[in-house]
Amino acid sequence: MARKLIAVILLLAVFVVGVPLAAGLLLGAGGDEADGGDDEDFAGKLKTPQTITVWLTDEERAQELDFEEYVACVTASEMPADFDEEALKAQSVAARTYAMAKLSKYADAKPASHPEAALCDTTHCQVYKGEAELIAIHAEGWEESGLAKIKKACAATAGELLYYQGELVSQPLFFSSSGGQTENSEDVFSGAYPYLVSVSSPYEEQATHKNEEKSFSLTELAALLAAAYPEKSIGALSAENIKILDHTQGGRVSEIKIGSAVFAGTQVRSALGLSSALFTISFSADGTMITFTSNGSGHGVGMSQYGAHGMALAGSDYRQILTHYYSGTEVH
Repeated sequence: MARKLIAVILLLAVFVVGVPLAAGLLLGAGGDEADGGDDEDFAGKLKTPQTITVWLTDEERAQELDFEEYVACVTASEMPADFDEEALKAQSVAARTYAMAKLSKYADAKPASHPEAALCDTTHCQVYKGEAELIAIHAEGWEESGLAKIKKACAATAGELLYYQGELVSQPLFFSSSGGQTENSEDVFSGAYPYLVSVSSPYEEQATHKNEEKSFSLTELAALLAAAYPEKSIGALSAENIKILDHTQGGRVSEIKIGSAVFAGTQVRSALGLSSALFTISFSADGTMITFTSNGSGHGVGMSQYGAHGMALAGSDYRQILTHYYSGTEVH
């Protein structure tokens, strides 16, 4: 009887201690995997600098800035503070990676428009506004709410960068909203990158650029295109000789025939000031007016900012957001 009692006590002890221990190990493994792996095992991790020099375009001078403060100000300049914190974290990693990629190339190829610094403060690189300017352009109290929130999000990702197959991502592009699907980089720009491929972006309910209409007379359309692309001969226009020819994988206009010339959808977007190359066309009853209806805002390559916000609201963390929009990448 005593032996049976001892055996039962030992069995209970194993159960009480062993099950929680095993559960803890399982949860720990899942957590590490969700976080993108152990950085100590990632040999390619780069160390970010203490400072960075940025060309201030309007002031025509270079300014040395604290690197992480620069990242926070870029995040505040590029994404609204009322976006979800996980989206802000994703933006901070993209901005930090972009800056590091520019720095890595600077010694061998200085930018023609700002050779004094690897980055400028405009959309030529990524937008940077200093804290004082950011505070001045926002409503009273934004410094304590919006800026503080952004700084917290950026501090949570300090030093983290985006990598593809062990190498720093050189083109962590981002834009406002996609209209539902992002683009392959080669369909918009000249280069193809394996992490910049078309992916779905379904969580953009709060995006602002939806079904935007811009109307032009055919005479206005011809004049705008001729001014932007004088080398193309358009000829006389009518509703019958304007037709969308092809679309990209992401659904944007790839080619459109206008009169006797063929234009890329991106060319038409640029010439007419459309928010996106994701557009349709329609004509007035008498055929003298054309209306372009567009969805989304920006070039459509990389991370959709409104899509990132929507993913965050749906429960995704910043690593999941980044690895969705930059296919095959890791955060370290």
